[in-house]
Amino acid sequence: MATSHIKAVLPHPLSDVWEAVTAVEGYPAWRSDLSRIEVRGGTQFVEYTRDGYATTFTVTAMEPCQRWEFDMENSNMRGHWTGLFSEADGGTEIAFTEHVTAKKLLLRPFVGAYLQRQQAKFLEDLKKTLLG
Repeated sequence: MATSHIKAVLPHPLSDVWEAVTAVEGYPAWRSDLSRIEVRGGTQFVEYTRDGYATTFTVTAMEPCQRWEFDMENSNMRGHWTGLFSEADGGTEIAFTEHVTAKKLLLRPFVGAYLQRQQAKFLEDLKKTLLG
């Protein structure tokens, strides 16, 4: 299992950060790695990369403006993501942690680096969209 953690303080109100992160139907407008989102009810959605690769997410916990968690799975991996949100220094502190297990033995050595790149890209895209 690989684990990746990213933490940052964003100079934006907690409600704005929470809305951007949890409004998954809006992801294709600001996430540079996605082509589309398919929402399957209130607790499940599917992200499609620009190459059409699908990952299914199932929300397991949601405490508005505090905590959002989901399980994720595709043909290469399965895992769990936890996002913590709190007010800090006139803005919002976020702490995102991913635990992922590669399904294919060949991919296991690369999962940690892949997660770190994905989290960094998500944060970069999030910062851009919050700036408007």
